[in-house]
Amino acid sequence: MNWKKTAIIVIDVTLAVYLLLAITAFNKPDGKGMVCNKVRIDIRDGVVDGFLNVDEIKAILVRHKIYPLAKPMENIDIRQIEETLCSSPFVNEAQCYKTQSGHVCIELTQRMPVIRIKADNGDDYYIDNNGGVMPNMKYCSDIIIATGNISRKYAQKVLAKVGNAVLSDRFWQNQIVQVNVLHDGTLEMVPRVGEHIIYIGEPTEIKEKLGRVEKFYRYGLSEAGWNKYSYINVAFDNQIICKKKKYNNSTI
Repeated sequence: MNWKKTAIIVIDVTLAVYLLLAITAFNKPDGKGMVCNKVRIDIRDGVVDGFLNVDEIKAILVRHKIYPLAKPMENIDIRQIEETLCSSPFVNEAQCYKTQSGHVCIELTQRMPVIRIKADNGDDYYIDNNGGVMPNMKYCSDIIIATGNISRKYAQKVLAKVGNAVLSDRFWQNQIVQVNVLHDGTLEMVPRVGEHIIYIGEPTEIKEKLGRVEKFYRYGLSEAGWNKYSYINVAFDNQIICKKKKYNNSTI
């Protein structure tokens, strides 16, 4: 009798599995007859506004005749979409996938400009957060401009780190508008508020040096006035040297 019970159990389980698969197959859309009814584009931004938006991503795909909306799902080549988007100088990574509901989802990260280079030698380009060079094909507002004696190697190795350091701090991100590279490779920074120049000196320990300036802003300039000094020097450890507009030097 045991073998009969076992056979009945096996038959019941097999029937249940069959019914489950049948129901699933019945409810599953027919991929061959389905067309793309929605395209979702997700652009992940960084600390500053980048160059791309949803309309521009759509325009790239339309220009290459691979925008998937209203096309048969089976004919949509997601690898081609990814490769096309990654060929843009402003795209870092792109991922594309299809859903059973007829959606095509595109997720991408863009290369984030951290500083614009306008060198004395006529070079004009952007540096991204990884030190990569981006062509000056589009304008990006609210980004630091670097001027002066700037080689491409210096921009990639040094100014990229300076830009990242400034943008990592909300206060300085809104305050610094320009970096000037002197002939000896030292740096000056031009703030948005105040009629003074901040001399950084060697492009090292940027966060620490700006931290000292911020404290001076809070506890010094707040009482003395924002326009009292023309030059604030934080090149040396543990001190701030200020030059008044009358060019009298005082050490704090």
